[in-house]
Amino acid sequence: MFENLSSKITSAMRTLKGNGRITDVNVAATVKEIRRALMDADVNYKVAKEITDRIKEQALGQKILISVEPGQLLVKIVHEELTQLMGGVKQDINLKGDPAVVLIAGLQGSGKTTFSGKLAQYIKKGGRNVLLVACDIYRPAAIDQLKVLGEQVGVEVYAEPENKSAVSIAENALSYARKMGKKVVIVDTAGRLAIDESMMNEIEAVKKAINPTEILFVVDSMTGQDAVNTARTFNERLNFDGVVLTKLDGDSRGGAALSIRQVVEKPIKFISTGEKMEALDQFYPDRMANRILGMGDVLSLVERAQQAFDEDEAARLNKKIRQNNFSFEDFYSQLQQIKKMGNIKDRKSVVPGMGQAVKDVDISNDSFKPIEAIIQSMTLKERQNPDLLNSSRKIRIAKGSGTSIQQVNNLMKQFEDMRKMMKMMNSNPNRKIPGMDALFGK
Repeated sequence: MFENLSSKITSAMRTLKGNGRITDVNVAATVKEIRRALMDADVNYKVAKEITDRIKEQALGQKILISVEPGQLLVKIVHEELTQLMGGVKQDINLKGDPAVVLIAGLQGSGKTTFSGKLAQYIKKGGRNVLLVACDIYRPAAIDQLKVLGEQVGVEVYAEPENKSAVSIAENALSYARKMGKKVVIVDTAGRLAIDESMMNEIEAVKKAINPTEILFVVDSMTGQDAVNTARTFNERLNFDGVVLTKLDGDSRGGAALSIRQVVEKPIKFISTGEKMEALDQFYPDRMANRILGMGDVLSLVERAQQAFDEDEAARLNKKIRQNNFSFEDFYSQLQQIKKMGNIKDRKSVVPGMGQAVKDVDISNDSFKPIEAIIQSMTLKERQNPDLLNSSRKIRIAKGSGTSIQQVNNLMKQFEDMRKMMKMMNSNPNRKIPGMDALFGK
C-alpha cells in the first residue's frame, strides 16, 4: 500500500537532511519532488499543487528551533497536510435506527459484495444482529456469492432469486428484519461496468424506498482518478455518507485515497486490503499519513491483533509461557491466529520502517507453509515435548514435510531461542513479556 509514494516522498525529504537551515532553494527542490511523487501516485493535479503550495508556505514561514532539524520539521508539516487532505479525523459509520440500514453502492468489480460480507462481520463483532440483503439481480451468481460470505461470517442472507425488482426485495427485506429483530440491515446493490442512467435510477429508487441511515460508496482504488470521477457522479445522485476504498493491497500508487476526500468532500470510512473477511480497517487519516511517511501504524496492528486473538486462548497461552511449558502445539496455534490478521505482506506497512526495509522481499502467508508442514509431520507427543526430537526423528519429519534437515534444525533453533527468552523473562516475575499485553489487549 502506497509503497512507491512512500519511497519517493521519503527520498524527497532527504534533500533537507543535514542542512542547518531551511532556505528558498532547498525547500523549493524538496517540494518539487514531493509534488512529482504525488503526481506519479495518480493524485489529482489540482490537489497535489494545493498541498505542496501549503507545505512550501508553512516551511518557509517556520522558525527552526535549535533542537529541531529542518528535515524533521518538514516531516511534521507534510504529515499534518496529508492528514488534513484525507479528512483530518476518523469518521464512524452511522448505525442509528431500528434497524439501521446501510446501502452499498458502486460499479461492478469494485468489491461491493465482498465488502458487504466484511462489514457484516465487523458489525456483528460489535454485538449487533445483522441481516445481509442480496439486491444484485443482474450479475450471475451474485446471490450465491453473498450467501457463501454470509455463511463464512455467520450472518443470515435475505434473497428472492425469482424477484427481478431490487426495490421490492429491499422493502421485503426491511419488513423481514423488523419481524426478526435484526438491528442492522446491509443492502448489497447491483453495479455496472460503467455509469448508466438505468443503474442510477434503480439505486435512487432503492434509496427512496428504504431510507437508509448510511450510504457507502465502494470504489476500487486501482482505478486511480477514474475512481474520483465515479465517486463525484454517484454523490450527485445519492449524496452518499462515506467512501470505502478496496484492493489497496494491489495498488502501488493509491492516489485516489489522497484525492477523493478533497474532491468529493465525503469522508473515507473503511479500507479493504484483501479477500479475507478480517481484512477490513476503519480509515484513520493520521495513521494513513504515518504509513505514507514510513512511520508505521502500530495502533492499527494492535487493533487487528485484538480482533484475531481469542481471549481465552490468550489467557491459556500466557499461563503456559509463565510455566515454561510452551510447545510446538502452542506455536502452531499462534501461527493460525497471526494468519487471521490478514495477509502478512499487507501488514508490513504498519510496522515503522518495515515497508522500506523489506520493499523488495516477497512476503506472504505462504511463508508459513514449510513451518506448518514440519510441525504437522511431528507426532502429538513430539509437538507437546520438543525435547524428544533426536536425529532420527528429525530425518523422518523432514521427509514427511517435504523439507530438508537444515530447515528442521533451523526451526528447532528458533524455537529453542524463543523458549530461552521466555524462560529468562520468567526468571524475573516483575518483567512483562514484550508485546504480550498489547497483542492480547491487557
